[in-house]
Amino acid sequence: MKIQFCCIAILSIVAPGCTQDASNTRSVDYVDTLFVNGAVYTMDVNRTWATTVGLLGGKIAYVGYDSDAGGLRGPDTRVVDLGGKMLMPSFQDAHVHPLGAGKDALTVNLSGLDSQESYVAAVKAYADANPEAPWILGGGWSMAVFGPGARASKKLLDAVVADRPVYLTSADGHTGWANSAALKVAGIGEDTQDPVSGIVDRDADTGEIIGSLQEGAMELLTYHIPPSSSEFNQKSLKYSIDLLNSFGITAINDAIVMQPELDAYRALDQRNELSMRVVASLWLERTLGVEQIEELKRLRQEYSSGNVNAGAVKIMQDGVMENYTAAMSEPYFVDGNLTGIPMFEPGNLKEVVTALDAEGFQVHFHAIGDAAISQCLDAVAAAIDANGNAHRRHHISHLQTIHPNDLSRFRELDVIANFQPLWAYADSYITDLTIPFIGEERSNWLYTIRSVINAGGMVAFGSDWSVSTANPFPQIETAVTRTDAEGDGEPFMPQETIDLATALAAFTINSAYVNGIDETSGSIELGKLADLIVLDRNLFEIPVKQISETKVLLTLFGGLPVHGELQALLKR
Repeated sequence: MKIQFCCIAILSIVAPGCTQDASNTRSVDYVDTLFVNGAVYTMDVNRTWATTVGLLGGKIAYVGYDSDAGGLRGPDTRVVDLGGKMLMPSFQDAHVHPLGAGKDALTVNLSGLDSQESYVAAVKAYADANPEAPWILGGGWSMAVFGPGARASKKLLDAVVADRPVYLTSADGHTGWANSAALKVAGIGEDTQDPVSGIVDRDADTGEIIGSLQEGAMELLTYHIPPSSSEFNQKSLKYSIDLLNSFGITAINDAIVMQPELDAYRALDQRNELSMRVVASLWLERTLGVEQIEELKRLRQEYSSGNVNAGAVKIMQDGVMENYTAAMSEPYFVDGNLTGIPMFEPGNLKEVVTALDAEGFQVHFHAIGDAAISQCLDAVAAAIDANGNAHRRHHISHLQTIHPNDLSRFRELDVIANFQPLWAYADSYITDLTIPFIGEERSNWLYTIRSVINAGGMVAFGSDWSVSTANPFPQIETAVTRTDAEGDGEPFMPQETIDLATALAAFTINSAYVNGIDETSGSIELGKLADLIVLDRNLFEIPVKQISETKVLLTLFGGLPVHGELQALLKR
């Protein structure tokens, strides 16, 4: 039996018995699964609400109301009574590091610890439990624990592990912490010169190597770390994919990808274990120029298949505020008149971005300081001047200090502002490691999410996990309140708060636009993929300080459960 349905385009709802023009009418079998009695937030252009969604073959075949959906139920249709629970599109994380996060979780995981003593204890416990490990590796430590400059001492690690090299990355990935054995393996000593893109921290009086390596200086050591096995890479990635699914995430933009990551993604995808739509941002090596683009094209061609699109390129244009490597147009208030480290000379950046744009790549920028942000926008402007605007969906991540003169340029240049919303409150990174060193005026430029929107720009959200939690709900709460999702406190720059609907769009349809899949996902509309989540509460009916407590009961990826059990919600 076939039933005729008609699409009401304005509401994005299919209604039985519609008698509009035949071009709007299509035949649909009984649906495989029918969600009824729900609070369905479609995220379509009109932010329509519905009560019922029907799925067929992994796609959305019906969006409407219970009263109109009776004819969709066939003898084999699974009927899910939501009992008023909220159903919405699954989340998409526009900037995340799943393989690195998985490795940290399975080695020395310092995330969530908050003191030097706890870090050292964790290192000792792991080393004692893994006596055969040639290197002790991990990460997740907070730069704020070590104070301004994040100068983590090798002596702390030497006290618990002296016989093997230890290397731990900071939570934001911009500083490494090594013991003496690791420094020795890498040949880093008092005569080692700072690379152009980084700093080997030294005692100001004695010149002794402290043990912390900033930005590009990390590469002096990481070059000597034995590569992870393909099995460990796959295990780490699978851990992360499962965790992301549990948070309702079914699409990501992996912010730094090289061939080992691509191999891990492909292996999981070939085993049907990659329950994630992935944009892989290929790493652009800062020491090379346009000559590396041919290799990037090869990787794109070889690895873009199935659930993986290797059509983006990551450019890191500066560092971070906390170690004074974010590129600023005016100096930090510290000794030395520092203005940060632009990783690419602006003219070179324009050349590379123009060439990448001409080859059809999306560019995924890292830029935190106002100078770096301006340089990235200038590079996109140069690409448009040379190539025309092909709407590559270039985006800039982090955006900690946007100069007011650049706010309107996101709209003008068709660049998406990719914020990490959990950072937009007055934590110790802001109060202790940022504001004292940039002053009051520039502090008013911190995470100006609302200002970008008011200037007409598109905003997408990413977690930057493992730098901070991958859970979207605390991030959404902070974007709405500009306070710590786990505590109270006064809102930080409350004029930059956004409403809940805007925050949800940034984590769904807008991130789908960044990922190039907004025509097939990111909203609940006819014909789109059934990438959906069921929540334990309606986000629009609870106090905003409870948003962070929300749990995902069910995550569907192409109509199939990848978190939670559909059976538990079945009406029959």
